[in-house]
Amino acid sequence: MDKIKFGTDGWRAIIAKDFTVENVKRVAQATADWTLKQNPDSKIVIGFDCRFGGYLFAEAAINVLCSRGIKVYFDEHFVSTPMISLGAQKLGCELGVILTASHNPPAYNGYKLKSKHGGPLIQKYITEVEQLIPDTPVNMAEVSLKEWQEKGLLELVDLETMYYNHVAEHFDLEAINENSELIVAYDAMYGAGQSVFPRIMPHAEVLHCEYNPSFYGQAPEPIAKNLKVLETYLREMKHADLAIATDGDADRIGLYDGNGKFIDAHHIILILIHILHKYKNMSGKVVVAFSVSNKVKKLCAAYGIPVEVTKIGFKYICEIMQNEDVLVGGEESGGIAVKGHIPERDGIWDGLVIVEHLVQQEQKLNELIQEVYDVVGPFSYNRLDLHLKEDQKQAIIKNCEQGAYKNFDGVAVRDIESVDGFKFYLEGDETVMVRASGTEPLLRVYVEAATEERVNELMHRVRKTLLNE
Repeated sequence: MDKIKFGTDGWRAIIAKDFTVENVKRVAQATADWTLKQNPDSKIVIGFDCRFGGYLFAEAAINVLCSRGIKVYFDEHFVSTPMISLGAQKLGCELGVILTASHNPPAYNGYKLKSKHGGPLIQKYITEVEQLIPDTPVNMAEVSLKEWQEKGLLELVDLETMYYNHVAEHFDLEAINENSELIVAYDAMYGAGQSVFPRIMPHAEVLHCEYNPSFYGQAPEPIAKNLKVLETYLREMKHADLAIATDGDADRIGLYDGNGKFIDAHHIILILIHILHKYKNMSGKVVVAFSVSNKVKKLCAAYGIPVEVTKIGFKYICEIMQNEDVLVGGEESGGIAVKGHIPERDGIWDGLVIVEHLVQQEQKLNELIQEVYDVVGPFSYNRLDLHLKEDQKQAIIKNCEQGAYKNFDGVAVRDIESVDGFKFYLEGDETVMVRASGTEPLLRVYVEAATEERVNELMHRVRKTLLNE
């Protein structure tokens, strides 16, 4: 059988091609073997998001886990990834398992592992699980979930209510919902936040909060090119103060101001640092992935906050959060964790931090962003995804490794950094980063400059150079 590999964030594959019941059973077998080595009395919480076959794949995994004598907690309804992570922590589980492909296109599903600390399992343990995946099918008798319940090995839980109660303990929902005139829009992108967000903020104006496992043909990644319906809604309605969008499993955030302008993850990370440190007097280091804007270093230097840069993949950030005092940990992709919550990306939680602040300070989002700009200066950032043949992709990566790119269509490169991918420093604060995706067959190009116009110009020049156009 084909070798199953975990990427940047779990195992992901195309449904019915490689992501099959048989292969899920193989991964579940390895999950059981690894878990029992850690603790013979281990418990696991498992759930699925809104993708095709979620319940079916979860049922297959549960059969394997329970057959090994592992107590399993299961929510029969779709859940977000943060709900599984919170459940692992609160229910005292050795592991959490969420069947999700996160932001990937509708044809994909996936299998993520969560730790007892309430965040991604660290790379060392993921590798151990991966090495235990059998090369042969897992043959076992099919047992109904009801039978596992009767045997005491399966217990049904309500993870959404657990999450809602956790939110209610940490945020002033009365002030947000009843005592404020702030108008918030929310786009679930047909993902796992579609039920819980309207429950948390019942007056929010919601889009795509219905079950549609095809995501209407759109990859549920909360970036500007995928959120045109939300952007149009904001510009036409002209009365919302801000909008929050979350991805397929609701661990990533996208943000818009009331004018329909997209606020990228780099700005969100800066905003969260600013709120937590400047307004809430909270301390701790900031940990960001290599692809995040260097404006974060500038803000942290101004506030006397230490910064650490990691490889791409939230598991690296989570490992630091488990062992050190971290204020904010974040990625360019919109996965951000904050102090006071579990060490996990959580798009809804991040959005609530911002909403609560705006309510408490009677402030507009643009005013908050201007406060950040007063410290670090204005900037724009964008990402170009190049779908290339494997030989093209590898040729570009090899060129990067060999230092072949001295300029991008005439714009000189003054320095190169290669923590994970290749970051090219141009003049001023302009940067270009090139990296192969760890979850999809594409090459990502990230560009930062002072204005959107300059970013677009540089993206054109970079593309022309990389593809020899």
